[in-house]
Amino acid sequence: MTANWVWKKRGRLFVATGERHPKLLTHQANPLAVHLENDIFRIFYSGRDSENRSSVGAVDIEIPTGVVVCDHIEPFVVHGPAGSFYEAGISIGNDYSTDGDRFILFMGWQNKPGDHWRGDIGRLKVTPEINLEILDRHPYVASDSEDRVSLSYPWVRQHNHDYQMWYGSTETWDGGNGEMVHVIKGAISSDGRSWRKTGLAVPYILGVAQAFSRPTVIRLNDGIDHMWFSYRAGDGSTYRIGHAQSADDGLTWTLALGALSIQASESGWDSEMIEYPFVFGHKGAVYMLYNGNGFGESGFGLAALEGH
Repeated sequence: MTANWVWKKRGRLFVATGERHPKLLTHQANPLAVHLENDIFRIFYSGRDSENRSSVGAVDIEIPTGVVVCDHIEPFVVHGPAGSFYEAGISIGNDYSTDGDRFILFMGWQNKPGDHWRGDIGRLKVTPEINLEILDRHPYVASDSEDRVSLSYPWVRQHNHDYQMWYGSTETWDGGNGEMVHVIKGAISSDGRSWRKTGLAVPYILGVAQAFSRPTVIRLNDGIDHMWFSYRAGDGSTYRIGHAQSADDGLTWTLALGALSIQASESGWDSEMIEYPFVFGHKGAVYMLYNGNGFGESGFGLAALEGH
């Protein structure tokens, strides 16, 4: 069935222009779609200030037409103060609900002088008005004996009676070819609040796919769970969007990098790299938001899965 499916690019949806808030001067990275009403979604993104610290902005878009309904100039959440676990920025994952509360998990960046950058996972609360509030002044999921180096972008879903999380974890900053080994691991929870880590979820291959980020998961009508993510090979090439699939409710994953892939364009805003996918369904259609050149500096675009 999947052989007949293909991602069809709809073009770039949004790139910020004109006068901007000083915390959202450049970049619209890690787009995350939250449904507002009818065909309108609030697309949260991570924008940067003049010191490359990321805060969360948003734009409201009518997805089928690509019409921008509202470009929110003010940030929804600003990076943390010096010494906090998100002092160097906030990079968002996805949203989920549990016991009447709605959350967005994020990667909180630290960039200490003389040290390598690193991250931990934090938590935002989504209000009924679809605003955002920082919930914790300390990491929600921090480095420990399982994840010793750095953590990144989480994705959470409720499935059957449990919650599943997939998140990024650094094994080493150099896998022997100058590229980090940053893998996707899993965790499970009965309540969506306290998590038990389950270790490596998606296999990696040195020199082929070894630096993963920003997983996004959806079950399609073939009954299989599909995951897309950013990855780098370790050969000096830039980010690409890869794919994995699971036939056992997300417990084990098989790399299928070329299947259901979406490629960089021959020219234009997404020709140099393509990364940070976010896949979601709406009215029977399946869409992917994604970034292009410059880690989101060139804005974000939309693709639709055709033939499914």
